[in-house]
Parts: sequence; C-alpha cells; structure tokens
Amino acid sequence: MVKLLRHLHRIYSLFVLLVFSALFYPFYYLASRNPKYYDLMNKLRKWNSFICSFFIGLAYRIKFEEELKSDQTYIYCANHTSNFDIMILCVIAKGRFHFMGKEELLANPVLKLFFNTIDVPVKRESKISAFRAFKKAGDNLEKGMSLIIFPEGRIEDQYPPKTIPFKNGPFRLAIEKNIAIVPVSMINVWKRMWDDGSKYGTSPGICDIYIHKPIGTQDLGVDDSDILKDRVFDLINSKLAHK
Repeated sequence: MVKLLRHLHRIYSLFVLLVFSALFYPFYYLASRNPKYYDLMNKLRKWNSFICSFFIGLAYRIKFEEELKSDQTYIYCANHTSNFDIMILCVIAKGRFHFMGKEELLANPVLKLFFNTIDVPVKRESKISAFRAFKKAGDNLEKGMSLIIFPEGRIEDQYPPKTIPFKNGPFRLAIEKNIAIVPVSMINVWKRMWDDGSKYGTSPGICDIYIHKPIGTQDLGVDDSDILKDRVFDLINSKLAHK
C-alpha cells in the first residue's frame, strides 16, 4: 500500500510541476528574450519553486550555520540525491544565481530557456565542454551571479545514496575568482524522492537542509583546490552520516 501511495504521489507531483511550468512558461519566455530581464527569470523560478513545493507537500527545515548575504556572490556546493534538489536550491539561494547542469537538460523546453541564457550546460564526458562551461560560469560570477553546482556530477546509483567523490572544477573556480564556497547538506531529501522517483515513488514531508558557514578562498592558491574539495566533501558528509 505504501509503495502504491508513493507512486501515486509521484504522478501527482509530476502533474503539479507540469501545470505550473506551463503557467510560468510564457513569462519565462518573454524574460529570456532580453538580458535586462534575466534577473526576473530567477525570481520567477524561485516563486515557481515555492508554489510547487507547497502543492507537492514539501516543507523545508533549513538551518544556517551563518546567515548568508543577498548582495554577496557565492558558489553553492550540494550533495545530489533527488530531482527535487534543483527546486530546493532555488528556494535557498540568495540574490542572483545560476546553475551548472548536464547538457541533457537542454531537451527540457522550460529548462532550455535557462540554459540558453543564464545557466550553464556541460557535457560531462568532454573536457572542452567542461572548460567552456567553467569559463562561462566564471564570467557570470564576475557579474555577481552566484553559482549553484552539484560537484558529484550525477546522482549515485546506490540506494540509500552515499556521497560520491567530488569533481575538482568548482573548487579551482572558487580559488581563481576568490569566491566563497557554501557547502549544502541535503540531509534527507532522498526520502522524499530518490533520483527521479520512478523506482520508489515520492512522498510529502519535511526536507532537512543544513547550510554550512561559507568558506573563504582569498588565502588559497590553485594548488590548494584538492584540499578545499576534501574539506567541503567532509563538511557535507558530516551532516549526512547521522541520517
């Protein structure tokens, strides 16, 4: 019975996401036509995320180790276990922001509007694509747009999920651009939805998220990127070990 209810909730959740994506699409499209309205695109998807979370039945219990500043640029690094993660980070992120995500997301007609404007697509198997992606992300950071990235690069196949080793790119970028890293522990989001929910379904409930204190990079050199990467990994994982 529980399995059936979870799969019914997944169908309902997809319906909610589809309906509100369709309702917001004309506004996304109009805003995407002119760079001066790109900030509005972000505000729209933040509102969309709030509304969808409400109707899906997701409540966020967020703990900030230190209050983040809306006028400061960050690189948010979060563990990745669920398709809900993107929506949740839209709710959490302060100020102006953009995502880096897999190139396959360009097939989604709504997400395509973002990846052709403010967000950054990357082909994970291509070093050239990765170089171009981090170049664009660096340009966005210099314009004051925080970056949201999942440094694992994918959702782990294992269930329950475990954090897999991080890729080095965002940590080198943080050091090169002197941008603080904000580690984000998505503690139990996988219990609401794991991956796309197709195997175990989804459920309403509380999502616990821990926002760690920003890590400054002003005193680090590029050779310290591995140390920074390991530090962020350990911080994120430290909040997951007890769940």
